[in-house]
Amino acid sequence: MKFWRDPVLRDLEMLHATYVTYSFSRHAHEGFGIAIVQDGAMSFDYRGSTYTAPAGSIVVTQPGEMHTGQAAVANGWTYRTLLPATDWLQQAVAELTEKPGRVPYFASPVIHDRRLNQQLVHLHKTLENSPCALERESRFLWGLARLIQSYASDRPDAKPIGKEHLAIAQVQDYLHSQYVHNISLGELAALVNLKPLRLLRAFRKQIGLPPHAYLNHVRIREAKRLLIEGWSITDAALETGFTDQSHLHRHFKKMIGVTPGQYVRGCKNVQSLKVDG
Repeated sequence: MKFWRDPVLRDLEMLHATYVTYSFSRHAHEGFGIAIVQDGAMSFDYRGSTYTAPAGSIVVTQPGEMHTGQAAVANGWTYRTLLPATDWLQQAVAELTEKPGRVPYFASPVIHDRRLNQQLVHLHKTLENSPCALERESRFLWGLARLIQSYASDRPDAKPIGKEHLAIAQVQDYLHSQYVHNISLGELAALVNLKPLRLLRAFRKQIGLPPHAYLNHVRIREAKRLLIEGWSITDAALETGFTDQSHLHRHFKKMIGVTPGQYVRGCKNVQSLKVDG
């Protein structure tokens, strides 16, 4: 069992656990309870009924609603939980509709959607492991918006994205000049006077990537330049805003297809051939 809070996300509480014989007594959360069931199955009493949530499902409980939690199968269940304050979901609704945010209501507490389950597992792992504040904020807000748009009983209609070319260009310029820093989504939104979710939607639509992925693109490009100039992998990583060599390695391999070490060796081989020629 692992429990932690994220100060970047206003102390959002998260849990990753496996329970076999443990049973939660009747309790309620101040905000929403979002449980992403990965293995096994859990059951819970909620609003006068007993529900079962198998692997691949998602459980959403409303703020202040009493519920229990126990294993539904002999080997228990493994899940990941998010406990966002109510105002997080109100923010997502407000920024989707550009109207005052109401508290979304989920009539069915169990959502059977394996694809969304996998997306939320990926989100949870990102919140657990990513050192990038921009990525954590962006994925979290985007994930809440997807959940609300897909399954809230009073699903809000998202206001269409208009032409935000100037704002997106400003954000790109900022990322190119400030890539070494741990930039936040709020920082970018304030820069161009857009709501965070609107900025995310507009940036993805125009560039084809969310801002945090574009930031990694900029950092990798700069790291390649430093590696060609002879910088060590560790120094190149720190100079371009990565937390350490392994952080650079992970993103470099995903984007370039080779590790930083392989890239350096390849560049040296090319230079050697030029000298020999």
